[in-house]
Amino acid sequence: MDSEQRRKRKQQRVIGRHHILNLPSPRSLFLSFSFFIFLLFLSTNRFSIFYFFNNHSSTFHPSLTPSTLSLFYSSKSNSILDPQTTALRPFTLQHRLLFPDYLLLLLTDHPPKPNELECVYYNNGSAEPDFDVIEVQSVLSTDQYDESRSIARCPFPKNMSAAITVDIRRRGEMGRRNLNQIAKKTQSWDKVAYEAILDRDTIVVFVKGLNLRPHKISDPTSFRCHFGLKGFNKEGAFMLTTKAVSVAQEVVRCLLPKSIRSNPGMARGILVSVSHMAGNLRHPVRMLVPSVANVSSPRDSVKSENRRKYELCVCTMVWNQASALREWIMYHAWLGVERWFIYDNNSEDDIERMINDLDGQGYNVSRQAWPWIKTQEAGFSHCALKAREECKWVGFFDVDEFFYFHNEFRHRLGQGGGVPGENSLRLMVANLSSSSIAEIRTACHSFGPSGLTVPPKQGVTTGYTCRLQSPERHKSIVRPDLLDISLLNVVHHFQLREGFRSIDMSEGNVVINHYKYQVWETFKAKFFRRVATYVVDWQKDQNKGSKDRAPGLGTEAIEPPNWRLQFCEVWDTGLKDFLVSYFADPATGLMPWERSSKYGY
Repeated sequence: MDSEQRRKRKQQRVIGRHHILNLPSPRSLFLSFSFFIFLLFLSTNRFSIFYFFNNHSSTFHPSLTPSTLSLFYSSKSNSILDPQTTALRPFTLQHRLLFPDYLLLLLTDHPPKPNELECVYYNNGSAEPDFDVIEVQSVLSTDQYDESRSIARCPFPKNMSAAITVDIRRRGEMGRRNLNQIAKKTQSWDKVAYEAILDRDTIVVFVKGLNLRPHKISDPTSFRCHFGLKGFNKEGAFMLTTKAVSVAQEVVRCLLPKSIRSNPGMARGILVSVSHMAGNLRHPVRMLVPSVANVSSPRDSVKSENRRKYELCVCTMVWNQASALREWIMYHAWLGVERWFIYDNNSEDDIERMINDLDGQGYNVSRQAWPWIKTQEAGFSHCALKAREECKWVGFFDVDEFFYFHNEFRHRLGQGGGVPGENSLRLMVANLSSSSIAEIRTACHSFGPSGLTVPPKQGVTTGYTCRLQSPERHKSIVRPDLLDISLLNVVHHFQLREGFRSIDMSEGNVVINHYKYQVWETFKAKFFRRVATYVVDWQKDQNKGSKDRAPGLGTEAIEPPNWRLQFCEVWDTGLKDFLVSYFADPATGLMPWERSSKYGY
C-alpha cells in the first residue's frame, strides 16, 4: 500500500514538472494580459489612444487620455437604450478634424438630433486652470458613420485660430470641462489616416496627404502600420508595427500583427496609423501620420454570410443627388442590378430619406456616410472591399450615367414578346463570370442641355436627347475578388490581379448615356462641390485641362452664352423612344419613377 502511494506521488511530481515546462513564460503572460486590458478599455468607449512622434528620435510614444465628454439624452431624441437595464448609454468625442468649411467631430455611438446639440468653443490659450468658453453655436448636422461611430459637424467660430478648441454638448448643458479633457489636438485634413478596414490577414489604411505618384503603385518598403497594443504612458513603450505590402495613392495595406492574425476580429475598434521615411539619405526620419482611423471590418455590411452572392451590384458616390436616385436605381434594377452601395459625400438634400424609401420598396439600397472630401478613388477602393463579401460583379458609375443596349432593346420590339432587354446588364456580366475577364469597360456618350432651360420632369433619360459625337472616357464593372491588392483605381477602371484582363464592350451593342451637361442650374450645382478627385470646386483656378470640367467653361459661376444649345452634335433619341414606348403609363404618360415619388423630387 505504501509503495503504491509513493508511486502515485512520483507520477504527480513528474506530471507537475511537465506542466511547469509547458506553461507560457511570464513575459508571454504579461503581454497577453496587457492586450486583454487594452481591448477591455476599447470596449468601454472610455479611452482613446493618441500617438505622438518625437522628431529627434525614432521612438513612438503613445499616451492614454480620457475621452472628452459623455452626453446623456432622452428616449425622445434617438436615444440608445441598454436592453437589460433600459439605462441611457453615453457617447463620447473621439477625434476632431479641421476641414475647409467646418470642423468634423467623430463620436462613439449614435448622436442625438442636431437641434439637441451645440458646439462649444474654448480659448485654450488662457492661463486660467479651466478653459474659457468664448462662443456657442448650433451643430450643423449629425450622421451615423459606421456600426460604432457617428459624426457631427460644427461651424467655424467667428474668430478661428489655433488657440481655439471645439467641444460638443447637449443643448443647455452648463459648466466648464476639465482642462485635460478639452486639450485633445484637432487634426488637419491635409495629412491624416482617416479610415482602416480589415481584409483577411491584412489591414487597409486610407491616408490623406502622402502625396504619392498619381495612378501608380508606389514602393511599400518604407511604409509601416502601427497598432496600439502595448504601453500607454511609459517612456519607450511601443506599438505593434507591421510592414506594408502595398501602397498606392491614398491606400496603404499592411500585414496584421501575429498576435491578432489568428483572430482579426480582435483588432476592430483599435486606432491604427501609418508611418513613412522622410528626410534625406544621411539623416532619414520616420514620420508618423496623425490618425483618426479605427479598425472596421468589411463584413459589417453583410446581413447573412451563408446566402449566395449577388451577380451584379453597383457602387457610386454622390453629393446632393437625391432627386436623381429614383430614376437611376429603378431603371438599372430593371436591367438586373441587385444591390446598391451609395457613398454619401456630405449631402444636404435629405438623401437618407430617399434611400430608405427605395430600400423599403425592395431595391436593396444602403447608404454609407463618407465625410472625406476629395476622396472618390479611395472611396471606391473602400467600396470594393465592402462589396466583395456580397457581390460577384460591382459597377462603378455615376447617377447621371445610364446603360443603353441598342440591339437588346430592339430585339423583340413590336413582336408581343414583352419588354425587350430586361436583365440585359446582369446577363452581360454573368456570361463572362467563368472567363479570365475581371473588368468590363463601356464607353460613355456625353449629352448636353438639348435646348432645355429647366430640368425635365420625366427624368434625364427622356429629357436630354442631343450629345457629342465621340465618346468620352469609359466606366467599369469589375470582379472585386480579382482586383490587385493595391486597390488602385482612377475612378473609371481598376488595377487587376496578374493573369486577368479587361474587355471593351462594342459600342454597337452597349453604351452609357452620360447626361453630363444638363440645364445650367443643375450643372452649376453639380460642379460647385464635385466629389471627383481632379476638380473639387470648378470655380477655383486649377486643373483647367481636366475632362471633369466643361470645355470652355472657365472658373466663373456665370452661365455661358447659348448654354442650352452647347454639346449638341448628334440627336440621339434611342433610349427616350424605348422608355416612352414601354415604361410610360398609357393613361397618364407618367414614368415609374414619377408615379412612386413621395417627396416631390
